[in-house]
Parts: sequence; C-alpha cells; structure tokens
Amino acid sequence: MFLVPGAEGWTLISPGTESGAWRVRGFASLDEAALALTAADDFVLALPVSAVLAQRIRLPNVEGAELREMVRIQIEKALPFSADEVTSDFEIIDQANGECVISAVAVQNKRLAEIAAPLLNRDVIPSAVTVYAAQRLATHAEKGCTLFIYPEVGALISAISENGKLSFARTVEGGAAARLEVELPQLALSAELQGIDASFQTVLLDEKCFELREEIERALATRTDLVGIETPPAPTGLNLLPQAWRDQRSRRARRGQWRKRMMLVGAVYVGILALAFLQLIYLQIRQRQLDAAIARDNPRTAFVRAAAANWKTLSPAIDPHFYPIEILLHLFESLPSADVRITAYDQSARQISIEGEASHATLAYQFSDKVKKNPGLQNFIFDMQAPRILQNDHAQFRLEGKPR
Repeated sequence: MFLVPGAEGWTLISPGTESGAWRVRGFASLDEAALALTAADDFVLALPVSAVLAQRIRLPNVEGAELREMVRIQIEKALPFSADEVTSDFEIIDQANGECVISAVAVQNKRLAEIAAPLLNRDVIPSAVTVYAAQRLATHAEKGCTLFIYPEVGALISAISENGKLSFARTVEGGAAARLEVELPQLALSAELQGIDASFQTVLLDEKCFELREEIERALATRTDLVGIETPPAPTGLNLLPQAWRDQRSRRARRGQWRKRMMLVGAVYVGILALAFLQLIYLQIRQRQLDAAIARDNPRTAFVRAAAANWKTLSPAIDPHFYPIEILLHLFESLPSADVRITAYDQSARQISIEGEASHATLAYQFSDKVKKNPGLQNFIFDMQAPRILQNDHAQFRLEGKPR
C-alpha cells in the first residue's frame, strides 16, 4: 500500500479485490487516512515536496561507504540542523568522467513526526518513507530530463528528474493561479544554475491541472503530456524512515512473532488437553462396556470357575498322572542304582511323601535330581531336606512332592 499526498489531501492506494487491480481512496486529511490503516498494515508513506530538502550534488566517483559519508557531509553543510536531527538518503543519477551526480533528499525528524503524528498516535508505522515527487518521476520519466508539474496538498509543484531521479523540486508561488509565463523561465534558470540541462526532453502535467496545459506550452514552447495518478507508484531507492521508527517496527515484529508462538503453544496445549479429555471419556465408556460385558458373562464365567475348581479337586482321582502306581513307576525309574531303596511311600490328595535309604548321601541327592527331571513327575514340585547319616554311613532321606 501507498499513502501519498493528493491534490487537496491524502490518497491511499491499496490492492483491490481483483488480481492486479488497485483501489484509490482520497481523504481530506492524514487523520482520516490513518483511520483506514492498522498497525499490521505494510505501507509506504510518501512525503510532499514541502517537507523535504532535495539537493543535486556532484562528487568524485567513489563507491560504497565512502560515497555515503561524502553525501552525508554535503547534506550537513546545506542544513541548519545537526546530523542527529535529520534522516537522509540519496540515489545516483549518473556516473561519468570520474564524477558522480547524486540526488540527495533529507527531512527533519521533528517535521516528519509532525506530519505523521496521526499515524504514530494510532501506532501505525510505515515500512518506508519516501518522496512522492520521486515516485511520480520514477513512474513517468525513467530516462532523460523531464519537467513534471502536478498539484500536491493544495500547492502546485514543479519537479525535475534526470534518468528517473529527482534532482530539483520547487513549489510554484501562487499555485494554480500563478503566472507560469514568469515562473517557468525562472525555474529553468534555477535548474541551469544547479547544472541541470533545462531544455526538457519531456514536460508532464497532472490531468487535474489540464487547464494549465496551453499556458505551459506557451511558456516552454514544448508539447505537454497529461498523466494520471499512478496505481501503484514506482518504487524508489530513497528511504527516509528514521532509525527510531525502524527499531519500533522491529520490536513490534518480534512481539508479533512471540504472540504467534504463544498462540501456537496455547493451541497445542489446548489440543493436548482436548485429547486427554477425549481419552478419559473413551476410557470411561470402555470401562462401562467392559463392566457390562463382565456382568453379562458373569454367570458363564462363574460356571467355568466352579467347573475348574471341581476338576482340580477331582484331578488326583481321575488324572493318570496322579495314580499311585504311575507315580511309583516313575520313582523307581529315577533310582540311580540298587544302593538306593524306597522304604516308605505315602500319598494324599495334596502331597506325596517318599522315604528311603542310600548307601551314601551322594546317591540320595542324585535320586532327588532324577525325580525332579522325570517327565512323568512334572505335575509335582519335589523338595528334599538334607539326608540324615546313619552309624553305618548310610543316608536316610525324605522327599516330599506337592502338585503344581
């Protein structure tokens, strides 16, 4: 967007609803224009010629920081203000024969703050500050030397461009009622004194001042072309945005980024809470479903549990693995040698007791290990305490087994 001085007030040029279209709105004052903008808008503020000092400077042909420093020194010489009180910028008009012709523009920060007060009061800061005359000349007079006459905030402006760069600007005394036959020759003379070729290749007149066309052509003996408002104005290399405004925009941009990050974190946190809440609801619903399924299946599961308990109770009587004859067969299969004898066997529903005697304790332990590893006796857990050694060195042992 562009906020530019109009013929009687200010004009806001913004992108239209259709692709490639631009919307032009006029306002009687900058206060009214400020109401149409927000702090988030990215726009360029164009200053009227009356607010700036435009100077054409001829310097040695140098580059970079050295050229910028030389321009700054020349501007300080021409201004009655200290360097801290102004913001300046420049564009290169031409470089030839070891010289560099510069279009330098400066604005007093206090004057700029007064003009932009309606914007600053609403915390609306432009992304760039330029000169409207430079924008208009860059749009319509890209090459050669051009004189452009147009109205600006109730005044009549005559601006001269070289290769599309503003090199000279003046407010015409008397405005639209001025005697251009007198004013324009004086303008040409002043331009000649600045080193500008006053034989203008092109003369442009804003269409709002079309009634001055014949008078201008008589004064300059040159054909005058009518032009309308630019949509949008051409960009220029001039940027008079004060450093304080740059810093304020940077801080606001950082605040905006942090605000977006915090909003994102908050959204993620709310999302996590929502998911946790949905998970809780799902678990409660699932719990009710499982409770209902358990209650529905409870009679059948109770029957199954009762049947399992009955089978477990009856297993010693009906399971062949619990038959005494089968157990005794496996016990005798586990005897490591004839030196181990079973002297007593007792079996109940929940326990097996085997007493025996071995010619020495090692055979008793071997018998216990073989019993524990016998495939036919895996339904029992066997345990043997330390054998008792008799007077004849025989080992008397007791092996007990319980169903798993």
